[in-house]
Amino acid sequence: MKKTIIQLFLIMSITAYGQTINEVFISMPASFLPGSFEANRRVLLADTIGTTVSTTLGEITKLNHSDNFLEIRTSAVGTTQIKLLPIAADSMIICLVRTVCGPTCDSHISFYTTEWEKLETSTFLPEISAKNFFDSSQKDSENYKYAVSLSDILPISAQFNESNTDIELTFNYKQHLSANVIAEMTPFLKTDTIVLQWRNRKFQTND
Repeated sequence: MKKTIIQLFLIMSITAYGQTINEVFISMPASFLPGSFEANRRVLLADTIGTTVSTTLGEITKLNHSDNFLEIRTSAVGTTQIKLLPIAADSMIICLVRTVCGPTCDSHISFYTTEWEKLETSTFLPEISAKNFFDSSQKDSENYKYAVSLSDILPISAQFNESNTDIELTFNYKQHLSANVIAEMTPFLKTDTIVLQWRNRKFQTND
């Protein structure tokens, strides 16, 4: 609790003036986008969707862009999403979603102040695992635990809704399991996708 209060105080003190997605992208540390420079980032922001700029390590393509959201393709298998999320009337934090598809997509979600200072992920995001996609009402069934165990290392991808603060999680299991294993697991699955909503300064499920 004390750690959470300290983090929120840090956010409020740093972001009270607010920032735009363009300013956040321009100030993104080079370690998040190796090979890019301010000049080509500005070109990317100024031009239309589909614009591609060259960096020292390859090309970056703009996929989506709005006042509080930016999605770019960083390689043949990678994308990065940057979303500004409100935590008060004039305060925001950054949610960064980095996805690698090789071939199945797997995402990593992290949070930062608008000065790109790392924040504790658990403060803003519930613990997400394959279990979230299973029907827990069947947990006492004989084969439930076995079905869940089959999914422990399977990837989960995340995609922001450009027009709001919802984020959709997709459980990517079909590409990794045999037809027989899928058949054993399917009766215990509740859904392939979960929508998280940004409420009360954190993401929450609809459950």
